[in-house]
Amino acid sequence: MFHLIFGLPWLIVATRFILPLPWHLSIKIVVALLLLIASQYHYFSRLSSGSVFAPEFPRPLVIAFNLLMATTLILAVFQIVLDVVSVALIPSRGFTLAVPPMVRYTMGAAALGLSAFGVFQAIRVPSLKDMEIAIPGLPASLDGYQIVQLTDLHISRLFPRAWVDAVVARTNALNADVILMTGDLIDGSVEDRREDVAPIAKLRARDGVYAIPGNHEYFFDYQEWMREYERLKLRPLLNAHTVIERDGSSIVIAGVTDRSAARFGATAPDLAAALEGTPAKAPVILLDHQPMFAARSAKAGVALQLSGHTHGGMVVGLNRLVARANNGFVSGLYKVARMQLYVNKGTALWPGFAVRLGIMSELTRITLRRTD
Repeated sequence: MFHLIFGLPWLIVATRFILPLPWHLSIKIVVALLLLIASQYHYFSRLSSGSVFAPEFPRPLVIAFNLLMATTLILAVFQIVLDVVSVALIPSRGFTLAVPPMVRYTMGAAALGLSAFGVFQAIRVPSLKDMEIAIPGLPASLDGYQIVQLTDLHISRLFPRAWVDAVVARTNALNADVILMTGDLIDGSVEDRREDVAPIAKLRARDGVYAIPGNHEYFFDYQEWMREYERLKLRPLLNAHTVIERDGSSIVIAGVTDRSAARFGATAPDLAAALEGTPAKAPVILLDHQPMFAARSAKAGVALQLSGHTHGGMVVGLNRLVARANNGFVSGLYKVARMQLYVNKGTALWPGFAVRLGIMSELTRITLRRTD
């Protein structure tokens, strides 16, 4: 599927952008082949690791693949717009608009520049996003309770140990009450990622670090990754919950497995099991990697759901399509019946499409506030 999706933009660029350029044929062939190779990045990823989700190349090569693939996609969009404008001018001019080479050079420079900026924004260590969320019935002793949400770290060759170290250092400096990780911690096997994920064990919060799997954990050895979670001192909430107490009052942190689990022979998400036995009046914070079933969580009485998965849509315009695939939820705070839903744009993102334009990654600190 990926081969076709990314091959079609290349075809547009090769035939409508490169071919008309006033270059020697050999140069056109070299440039077209370079972009063709980049467009098949996921095919080469599969060759390197057996999975399109874990490119096992040196980091500079992963960055180069993303840069050239994004350049091809943006150029294809530019070329389509140019062709539409040219066709639209036919009735008034009586001929298709001749495009000067300088226009194509400008398009190419703009596409390359936007791609470089987008890849840089995607792979940087995210800055802090501070926000407050009001929780009805939150006990007074928990007013001001601070959560750091980390999600979609996708630790991989693109987001290696040095990057993880920086994220952990920034997170620990916030001195949060609890750290909640909402899935897609990795891309790759435990064997390939053990050194890269090691800094996660250094995360510290007064009430601990809790985690759920995302869909990407199931693409590899899910059971082995859950054992690795525990070695990293994470506390997996697999259709389970924990109760945090302050001065005789309680708040519940619950978590469910990912909706893709059953396809891989693992335990499907079970919200009822996750909430079974929770204190009657304690507000529930639910960790659910994908936001699409927020209405079900609201019906079950959850006060706040934290999700990720969407990466915020990554690119302005593309976020609307991502929202449609997730029942309208893509990023930010939503009100779903009486429940609040926060969809995090991601601490990182999948290395198979590492571009952010207008939608930044985030290291999120949430302060809970009491409201009637």
